[in-house]
Amino acid sequence: MTNESIYRGRRVLLTGHTGFKGSWLALWLRKLGAEVCGVALPPPTEPAHWNLLKLDVRSETADIRDADRLTSIFASFRPEAVFHLAAQPLVRRSYRAPDETFEVNVLGTVRVLDACRGCDSVRAIVNVTSDKCYENREWVWGYRENDPVGGHDPYSASKGCAELVAGAYRRSFFSPDDYGAKHHTLLASCRAGNVIGGGDWAEDRLLPDLVRAAVRGETVPIRRPEATRPWQHVLEPLGGYLLVGERLLQGDRAASGAWNFGPEDEGTMSVREVVEQARKHWPRVEHQIGTERGPHEAGLLKLDISKARQMLGWRPVWSAREGIARAMRWYREYYENGRVVSEGDLNAYLADREAVG
Repeated sequence: MTNESIYRGRRVLLTGHTGFKGSWLALWLRKLGAEVCGVALPPPTEPAHWNLLKLDVRSETADIRDADRLTSIFASFRPEAVFHLAAQPLVRRSYRAPDETFEVNVLGTVRVLDACRGCDSVRAIVNVTSDKCYENREWVWGYRENDPVGGHDPYSASKGCAELVAGAYRRSFFSPDDYGAKHHTLLASCRAGNVIGGGDWAEDRLLPDLVRAAVRGETVPIRRPEATRPWQHVLEPLGGYLLVGERLLQGDRAASGAWNFGPEDEGTMSVREVVEQARKHWPRVEHQIGTERGPHEAGLLKLDISKARQMLGWRPVWSAREGIARAMRWYREYYENGRVVSEGDLNAYLADREAVG
């Protein structure tokens, strides 16, 4: 069960609010009545979901690697909860810029956690990494939270490192065993699968690539049609992050740790299947199987969500197919009618969540 009213009137600091997932989380937090301060670089794309939403949110343009700037923002805003989403989030870009990827994803996480440590108002920290933080052995079963972290490519390795950083800070400074006696802050880390939804225009992501090609009347090459991922609408893991943050704010020590948020087994689909589903909802999407494979990318990746299901009562609401349908309808509304239907999608998701209990 959720008690998201706990966010009403709370000061919540959100890093990466100008990005895809961050902008959706900012929308949800404002709907819950939270006072939000976003910390991020300018939106990485144009169009940008963040700009389209026009939310009433304090927005600070800052690099999370800048310790002095972060300290100043934390001191003035005095957040009670912190959601850390800012990152270099692209696998293929990490091959081109490994130094930036490690700096932002690892050192940036250190800077954010240090800013939390130096701000006595912080009660809850939700550190968001990725399902790619696991040492991927191409298993047919899902990875659990206690499986080893690792990473073949710089992006995946950086997320594995970010998990190690979070674990070290949890044991050294935010230990659940010392909660209430030596400190009053709990830290959790969340890992999600491949998220989809309207408002994503990032490079080298499947649905944005399909949409860009459809708008231009082009055919998009598909690099790895049989690669399999856990696909889910962006609202699914965000609901999990909010639930974890809620438990941390309530002082639930058991919520301090790592959490997977992914789809049911039906949501683990190949790239080919996702493309076929997308075409059902926007026939303008055209594709061909590409011959250029590029750098290494995982072929098979699944998450085990048993822990979140059993200990948090969390479970997916929309199937992967419903998530794809919602995403494609969002893009069609934007490009064909000039409408941004993000709030409508959020309301529909919340209604469906209520209906399934």
